[in-house]
Amino acid sequence: MSSHARRLPAVTLALAGALLLSACETPDAEAARETGDTVFQSEHHAYRLATVVDGLQHPWALAFLPGGDMLVTERGERAPDGRPGQLRIVRDGRLLPDPVPGLPTIRVGGQGGLLDVILHPDFETNQFVYLSYSKPNDDDSMGTTAVARGRLENDALHDVEDILIAEAWVEGRGHHGSRLAFDADGYLFVTVGDRQVRPVGDLEAHPAQDPADHIGTTLRIHDDGGVPADNPFVGEEGVLPEIWSWGHRNAQGMAIHPETNEVWQNEHGPQGGDELNLIKPGVNYGWPVVGFGVNYGPGTPIHEAVRMQGMEDPVHHWTPSIATSGLMIYTGDAFPRWQGDFFSGGLAGQQLSRVRVVDGRAVTVETLVPEQGRIRDVRQGPDGLIYLVMEDRVGEPTPILRMEPADQD
Repeated sequence: MSSHARRLPAVTLALAGALLLSACETPDAEAARETGDTVFQSEHHAYRLATVVDGLQHPWALAFLPGGDMLVTERGERAPDGRPGQLRIVRDGRLLPDPVPGLPTIRVGGQGGLLDVILHPDFETNQFVYLSYSKPNDDDSMGTTAVARGRLENDALHDVEDILIAEAWVEGRGHHGSRLAFDADGYLFVTVGDRQVRPVGDLEAHPAQDPADHIGTTLRIHDDGGVPADNPFVGEEGVLPEIWSWGHRNAQGMAIHPETNEVWQNEHGPQGGDELNLIKPGVNYGWPVVGFGVNYGPGTPIHEAVRMQGMEDPVHHWTPSIATSGLMIYTGDAFPRWQGDFFSGGLAGQQLSRVRVVDGRAVTVETLVPEQGRIRDVRQGPDGLIYLVMEDRVGEPTPILRMEPADQD
């Protein structure tokens, strides 16, 4: 075990496999229909799905603008047949035909492209929009995760600049991480994936276990890209100061708890072992040394163990994987019995997973929205409804769906 791992706190959360999870009723796709819409019955609420807008290609993330518009990122497809990553506007239920101009140069292909989008907490004053994307080097032979900031005015981005270029350069185009979230104190958190560096040989020598780079980390920065003085590794030789946590595989969902200001993430495992994690400063989350997954295909072991002192356990793990993407903590009034619950999208699982966490333990896990397609992002709207960004693996046009209560019917 590395010296960094030895000095970090011991595991404090029980293994997800040992959790006592209450059984939940699976949504009933055969339930009664009203006005042509299927009504799904969950443990606490009945709901139906409505199409908000359609015709998106590889949508990745959604942000709500104060005036009622929505910003949606489209990841893009690699040339010559595909189109570049684009930022789109949905206005009055219609996808505007022209993408937002002013984006930086984006390295599209594989899992790379234009990825997350969020607004600055003071957007109504400064109009700042933040975008994560895969950035090419000069000859496009390598790429990394980057975060750009620009002002949104008159449906265009202005004064766009990179505020973060991660030290995560590889030739491959996978596992960028790329989720963004502002906490209540105005700090910006950024996930960076393990860039698909293979977990073979000496697992503790894997880049995700080396805080001298940004591979497999969560970063914490100021809104202009500066490094907060109280980050856990500031001033420590051989560790990049932006790092907040490390030992991650590919976190594609992140949410800030509205009451505690805690940072939560969902993270892709390999074949098994997707995780829900409470992110703590300076803590090692173990990839690839510990985990619950196995190698794709043959199912051969990857990890040294499922737990190890100095490496944090997940609050919950999904085995088999659902391919987690997008994470939201519900606070609205439309579904009052879901308040405080976590909602995670699923790509391969084609589902929305609802997780209730009590005292650091997942006590309920329920599958919602079954077999409706790949859910890339999940967000709570200003109206208290739940919005799902749907994605097709091969790039066929897909919608944004909205979960609406049907309890009164």
